[in-house]
Amino acid sequence: MFPGPVVLVADFATAVEAVGAGRPVTLLSAEGAAATLGALWWRALADAAQARATAPMADILDCADAPGHAMAALRCGCRALVLAPGPGFARVAAAAASLGGTVLDTRPPAMTILDWRRR
Repeated sequence: MFPGPVVLVADFATAVEAVGAGRPVTLLSAEGAAATLGALWWRALADAAQARATAPMADILDCADAPGHAMAALRCGCRALVLAPGPGFARVAAAAASLGGTVLDTRPPAMTILDWRRR
C-alpha cells in the first residue's frame, strides 16, 4: 500500500533526510498534526520532500479524531490520512476513495529518523 517503512516526521529537515536516503519511504506526521500544524503545512512539507526524493515516497497526515480537519486535508491534496473511527469516518473515507486516497483508522507502526539511519 505504501512504499517502504514508515518514518515519523515532525519537521522539514527530518523529511529531507528520510527521502534523501535513496530508499522507498512513507512519511508519517505527528499525532493530530492536522489540528496543530495544519493540512497546508503538511502538504507543503510533503511536496517539498517529494521534490527531493531519490526513491518512491508517500505521506500520511494524522487527523486524530477530527473529520473536519480530514476533509480540509483532502481539499489541500492530502491523499493518505489517519482518522480515528467515529462520526464522520465513513464520509471522509468515501471522499478519500473518490479521490484515489485512503483513510486509516489507526496509525501504522513507524520508526524514528534515528532508526531509519541505522537501516
